[in-house]
Amino acid sequence: MRKLLLLVLMFISGMSYALAQSAVTGTVTDENGEGIPGANIVIKGTSNGTITDMNGDFALNASSDDVLVVTYVGYSTIEIAVGSQSEINISLAEDIAALDEIVVTGYGTQERKEITSAVTSLNEEDFNKGLVSNPMGLLEGKVAGLSITKPGGDPNGGFTLRLRGISTVGANASPLVVIDGVIGGNLDLVDPNDIESIDVIKDGAAAAIYGTRGSSGVILVTTKKGVAGTTKVEYNVSTSVDQMANTISVMTAEEYRALPGAVDFGASTDWLDLVTRDGVSQTHNLSVSGGTQSTTYRVAVNYREREGILLGTGNNNLNTALNLSQKAMDGKVTIDLGISYTNKDASYGFGNEGFRYALMSNPTMPVYDPNSIYGGYHERTIFDYYNPVSIVEQNINEGNDNIFLGSLKASLDLSSIAEGLNASLAYTRQITDVERGQYYKKTARFRGSDRNGLAVTDNQQFTFDLLEGTLGYTGQAGDLGINALVGYSYQEFFNEGYHGEGGDFLTDAFSYHNLGAAADFNNGLGSVWSWANSNKLIAGLARVNLNYDDTYFLNASLRYEGSSRFGANNKWAAFYGVGGGVSLHNLLDTDAIDNLKVRVSYGQTGNEPGSSYISLQRFAPAGNFYYNGAYTSSYGPTSNANPDLAWEIATHLNVGVDFAFVNSRLFGSLEYFTRETKDQLLSVNVPVPPNLVGQTLLNIGTTRNAGFEANVNFNVSNSSNFDWTTGIVFGTSTSELMSWTKGDLSFSGGVLYRAAMGSPGQSGVSLVRVVEGETLGQIWGPRYEGINADGTFKFADLDGDGSYCDCDDDREVIGNGLPDFTLGWTNTFNIGNLDVSMFWNGEFGHDLFNSYRGFYENAGPTVVGNWNVVNTSYFNQDLTAAAANSSHVEDATYFELNNITVGYNLKDVTKFMKNLRVYVSAQRPIMITGYEGIDPVSRWTDYGDPLSQGIERRETYFRARTFTLGLNITL
Repeated sequence: MRKLLLLVLMFISGMSYALAQSAVTGTVTDENGEGIPGANIVIKGTSNGTITDMNGDFALNASSDDVLVVTYVGYSTIEIAVGSQSEINISLAEDIAALDEIVVTGYGTQERKEITSAVTSLNEEDFNKGLVSNPMGLLEGKVAGLSITKPGGDPNGGFTLRLRGISTVGANASPLVVIDGVIGGNLDLVDPNDIESIDVIKDGAAAAIYGTRGSSGVILVTTKKGVAGTTKVEYNVSTSVDQMANTISVMTAEEYRALPGAVDFGASTDWLDLVTRDGVSQTHNLSVSGGTQSTTYRVAVNYREREGILLGTGNNNLNTALNLSQKAMDGKVTIDLGISYTNKDASYGFGNEGFRYALMSNPTMPVYDPNSIYGGYHERTIFDYYNPVSIVEQNINEGNDNIFLGSLKASLDLSSIAEGLNASLAYTRQITDVERGQYYKKTARFRGSDRNGLAVTDNQQFTFDLLEGTLGYTGQAGDLGINALVGYSYQEFFNEGYHGEGGDFLTDAFSYHNLGAAADFNNGLGSVWSWANSNKLIAGLARVNLNYDDTYFLNASLRYEGSSRFGANNKWAAFYGVGGGVSLHNLLDTDAIDNLKVRVSYGQTGNEPGSSYISLQRFAPAGNFYYNGAYTSSYGPTSNANPDLAWEIATHLNVGVDFAFVNSRLFGSLEYFTRETKDQLLSVNVPVPPNLVGQTLLNIGTTRNAGFEANVNFNVSNSSNFDWTTGIVFGTSTSELMSWTKGDLSFSGGVLYRAAMGSPGQSGVSLVRVVEGETLGQIWGPRYEGINADGTFKFADLDGDGSYCDCDDDREVIGNGLPDFTLGWTNTFNIGNLDVSMFWNGEFGHDLFNSYRGFYENAGPTVVGNWNVVNTSYFNQDLTAAAANSSHVEDATYFELNNITVGYNLKDVTKFMKNLRVYVSAQRPIMITGYEGIDPVSRWTDYGDPLSQGIERRETYFRARTFTLGLNITL
């Protein structure tokens, strides 16, 4: 009976509250009176609310005692009491400092004011403009401490990412990418036009919740979603032209003929002009979004076609994406579905060889020879000499990538069990198919004629499964706000593929598509092999965020993780982070300070090897050998067992200050950080026997990074007719190898030599030295002191024994490939309907070894008789021999106009067209540098080696500048 009475009382109370409520309508606008779509209106203290439609209109039921909390990203939050009002119109003011901005963090979000770690957030307005085909291009130069480099202008080239210096000497050094919560998401799946915001986690306390994959930082990408309201259609189209921006000066035909020993073929050939072009590109982006209060959607189709400046290079990209969100059970259940598919057809061409041989080919040699056995192309049958026009016209190097991602997430509001309780369960599968094919014609001297035609095929498939579940709580206990979460993560990776190579074909007609027709399998030259491998990561995680009176903040996280890639004795490890902050402006109570927060964070993250089974004794195909009248395959060991292989452990400390003054017109942040990484993973030489293989992956060393970062912005003018904001990002860091922890190694004195220079004539020369107790990035070699009478280099006698020897005693540090600091400078102007953005960035204090000069900048018989001669301002005709030294190391400091964009906006053009924007853009049009190589941007690796910096190789694709005309239409 008592239960029945209680139910009746609850029903009556509920009816009374419902009857007390009434419909409230209104419009949310910005300072210019434009409706804001997607603004959140929530009844304070509840989860009841709504969002505005495309016109900024809203409607909800509320009682006279309720208070509406209105929020929108980038605007100040407003609270309004309902009272007797039935229509409430709300104007939001832009919050330049954005203290209420929602920041994406690991497994959740926080308001900017609650953050105690180093997190940089950028939205669409902050991104780089112009032709950006990779999401990382949106961030280039925009985040203090984040180096995003892409030497040259290869349309198929990727970016190298390094956050706060060198984080590891042998494991994965790139930040983890998380796309809409999907750990390790493939950036090729996301078109830059579909990205809403990017948050960069720079310190260990915030990254610790990602454990082993967050050691080098985390980049969180959030894609655009649908917003309730009328259907919104957006179409963006642009066309661009790439032009070669720079080359290395070499002799013209006339200058070459004047050199002693010149081999004159009688022609005057501009090889570089014959293999390059103005690359024309086009992009098309179409999206449709909208929805209701219970269902929102966004579907996008993107097509990009790009030509490189080198003949035979370019790609076509087709990308599709669907984001669908469905609420059920009165908003208690939300189902989010994400599906993405990308197809990329790429012509990789021969950027490594095309530019190199075009630059260094004899300028008096003709292109064609009707009597040539090499397809009518003139060739010289000497070492390392190939007709560049033949290379790009006779051969094929292409590929196709297909990438699919499907994700399904269920979010549950469990407030019926306990107020503030929520849960989620998400599953993601990503499948990547990679196909590569090369064919070198029977008549092509470059790789083809020696094999009577050569075909090479590679195919791989990568499958990634991710299952994650979380249980969260959000609540308030007086002035203390609590946000807590526990979770489970399961990640499984599977990779399989095959490689095939064969030659001696009857015809070129089938290219690389008929490998079985290759006849040289019978003589042991052809080869085919396949492979498969897998690994798993399993983790439990927890996090708690505390907010006391919007003044004191504490964040803590823990992740306990296991990886199948480690040795049997060290498969599990724990990672943690803790951070605290104080909003001093709330304590100081002065109008002069709009925001002043001091924060400190400390955390540990990990890193794992890049290969599966690396801790085990592995065997693999070891080639074919002739036995009993036939070629027979063999197997041999490829790694030594190491059951003690363990995690790299990085310990991070970050001290930061966030500030805003002058009515939040002057705002930014300052950071100081250190990172010490122990048990670095590195393959080192070991004796055979007792080992079966000459190298073993060991936990071997300790590195330390330290640096300072600044992000300062000032809104110079914010009137309705003229708005100007300028901002600077600055970052500096040092990277030091503190110690080797294993003494029984085959290199002596804790010294490693890397970056062998190569042929011709300098294969035994190492350009990089890694020394215990010294900074990383050292370029190593003899000191130039002039030219001897016989035309050879004169080097300094550094050990003072009376003569120079080709040994370490007479070598020294001749440069460093790591920048002293980086700088980015952004200016944005809005003048009526006109918008202008200008972004400069640069790296300062780093050096580059100019390989072209190291090999070819001399007038000796080896160079003149076989190739062309590099003719920079350093050229001296008295020099007749090549030898790498300090004179080939140049200061590569640069400051460039990375992008300038001018646009014009028209609103409400027609009844159906809400916005029309026309823009023009130029990328990398101005470069200020004294470097005489191809591209002065820093090189963080050399052929993938994370211990080798500062080497510009001859294989570098030449730099390009891009000019774009575009149109944005919103219906």
